[in-house]
Amino acid sequence: MAHRYPLHLSWTGNTLDATYSRSGTVTNPGKHPLSVSSAPEYAGDPARWNPEDLLGSALSTCHMLTFLALCAKAKVEVVDYKDQAEAVLDTVDKVTRITQVHLRPVIRVARGTSMAKVLDLFEKAHKYCFVANSVTCEAVLAPRVVEA
Repeated sequence: MAHRYPLHLSWTGNTLDATYSRSGTVTNPGKHPLSVSSAPEYAGDPARWNPEDLLGSALSTCHMLTFLALCAKAKVEVVDYKDQAEAVLDTVDKVTRITQVHLRPVIRVARGTSMAKVLDLFEKAHKYCFVANSVTCEAVLAPRVVEA
């Protein structure tokens, strides 16, 4: 069964003006509006989320949620997860795209937890992550597991 996640993106401006606004707003009923723009390197507003940020965020979030679900199912106690993710935009063969998303979470687990089991579940999460299965860039996984 397919699930749908509609959104509304709105922008107003004039593209005949060389300094036209690159900023818009994403809305969805019942959710806070999301202020978006292009990256600063493309004349965007650095205070707003850009597509590169959002793709990295989507992959990081989906991987975390998949990992936590696998841990819950395996009865592995995770008490904290903080990721320092990074999306890499590069031009390869004259095509600009996100080539990698680095996931570098620090995963805090209960004392006595098998680090090997946690790392195995982290790797498995990549296989089941919806977003990872939807993109062609490389996901570079570098977790650090620490006891609480």
